[in-house]
Amino acid sequence: MTIGVPREIKQQEHRVALAPSAAYQLLRRGHRVIVENGAGVGAGFPDADYIAAGAVLVDAHAGVFESADLIVKVKEPLPSEYPLLRPGQLLFTYLHLAASRPLTEALLASGATCLAYETVEVNHRLPLLEPMSEIAGRMSVLVGGYFLAKHHGGSGVLLGGVPGVLPGKIVVLGGGVSGVNAARMGSGLGADVTILEVDIERMRFLDITLHTAHTLFSNEAHLLDLLPTVDLLIGAVLVPGARAPKLITRAMLRRMRPGSVLVDIAIDQGGCCETSRPTTHESPVYVEEGVTHYCVANMPGAYARTATEALTNATFRYIQELADHGLVEACHRMPALVSGINVMGGRLTSRPVAEAHGLAHADIAGLLA
Repeated sequence: MTIGVPREIKQQEHRVALAPSAAYQLLRRGHRVIVENGAGVGAGFPDADYIAAGAVLVDAHAGVFESADLIVKVKEPLPSEYPLLRPGQLLFTYLHLAASRPLTEALLASGATCLAYETVEVNHRLPLLEPMSEIAGRMSVLVGGYFLAKHHGGSGVLLGGVPGVLPGKIVVLGGGVSGVNAARMGSGLGADVTILEVDIERMRFLDITLHTAHTLFSNEAHLLDLLPTVDLLIGAVLVPGARAPKLITRAMLRRMRPGSVLVDIAIDQGGCCETSRPTTHESPVYVEEGVTHYCVANMPGAYARTATEALTNATFRYIQELADHGLVEACHRMPALVSGINVMGGRLTSRPVAEAHGLAHADIAGLLA
């Protein structure tokens, strides 16, 4: 099979979908790997590394799509890439379709089979989303603390405090992978951290593993009590494949102190705050109701080298199965891939995406038979 690795064209996206070491392993298995010139430079992988691995480099972005049976990316296709996809082609990337009806409709029209990293599920885990959730969770405290600085429009609160001064308060919405990593970073800085979660067993786990963070059952009343004193609010909620629930309304946001910060990790899925809208690394924040919003839709792209290596570690075995055996046989051998299929041959196979956009849903089992 021919695997294509295009350069990411999303603004300020420096990750690449396949590290040279992974390309080398695919080439050893008899596959052909085509990489666009400069695709890995932003992540610290020069073209020479791919050439040494045996990959073929091409100049044209469209040329990668034209030649490849399987396209592996990091972020969803942008409008200029929609016409490059074709029937029968496989696309494997982060899609987050519930947040974008135009993208969903474009992929349906393409006839390609599109698999989303973020919906591949194994034993109630999302193994291809977890590495990026870990990075985003850890980043949320770093960027939150940065924008709390007075010269960035923040309240001037140092999250860790100092002797004789109480630490800043962090509230994390959601105790999943990104929420746990945010809490770990916040606790490590010495901040006062509270995690809101609805799963009692998950809270027991958090209580045992995060000795200095507090847990609180997640409901609106508890959140309303916390908001007037919180310095950094981190939205880390996730409903696999679906649009993120709007847990924070504009009216609730008004209860926060001027200069406090909201980091909405869930922005890829539409965001968990009513006032959230996607931003970029180039222009990462805006202010609503006196609260600084950080809503960068590709947070891990800021640490492209670490993120690329972590992503490739997680995705490689799935890419290898698709390359070695094709879609249908790979799904039989690795059933988790079935949950990753969002669009197949013009049919929408993800129920949460169909419900988000009011579109028809097709049973994937019938299409794979």
